[in-house]
Amino acid sequence: MTNIPKKHINKENLLTQGVQLLMQQGYHGTGLKEILDSVQVPKGSFYNYFASKESFAAEVIQHYINPFIVQLGNHLETPDTDALTALKNYFNELIAELEKAQFKGGCLLGNLMGEIGDTSELCQKSLQLAIHRYQGLLANGLEKAQAEGTVRNDKSADAMAGLLANTWQGALLRMKIEQSSEPLKQCCHDLLDDYFRN
Repeated sequence: MTNIPKKHINKENLLTQGVQLLMQQGYHGTGLKEILDSVQVPKGSFYNYFASKESFAAEVIQHYINPFIVQLGNHLETPDTDALTALKNYFNELIAELEKAQFKGGCLLGNLMGEIGDTSELCQKSLQLAIHRYQGLLANGLEKAQAEGTVRNDKSADAMAGLLANTWQGALLRMKIEQSSEPLKQCCHDLLDDYFRN
């Protein structure tokens, strides 16, 4: 059995807890002491892992998006499933998870874009990277669907992926104020079942 260094475990715990706290309370509403207390790491050792709270948030953003990229990739690699169906299955799974969570939180990326997207250059760059990684994988799926003949070819996969990512972000914000998954379902239906179809 592989021994994972304690330093790595502590950093992972800090990032995981960071996702929860930043999602619930936002960047400005979350203090370093609260983050450290939640994983029982002394204040001094925080700076062994991160240069600042800002650099911590930038790493939390990548930590947050990674599981979504893995989840989407797994759907797109499902045997005997065409790419368009795989995309629909992925978004349906997200919708079910958000319904189960009673629409709490929404998307950390969207939350932080609104809160610090134009005030922290470091976090802005991390948000851009996260969105580009995610959107790139959506584009790969849409390109595959174009090759399979299920998605229109008169628009680029990149442009459609951008529209899907942007519309989904807006739908997540509407979901929070409506306390309903209807905006999310409408987004998926209007794009994946209608506008993108061949």
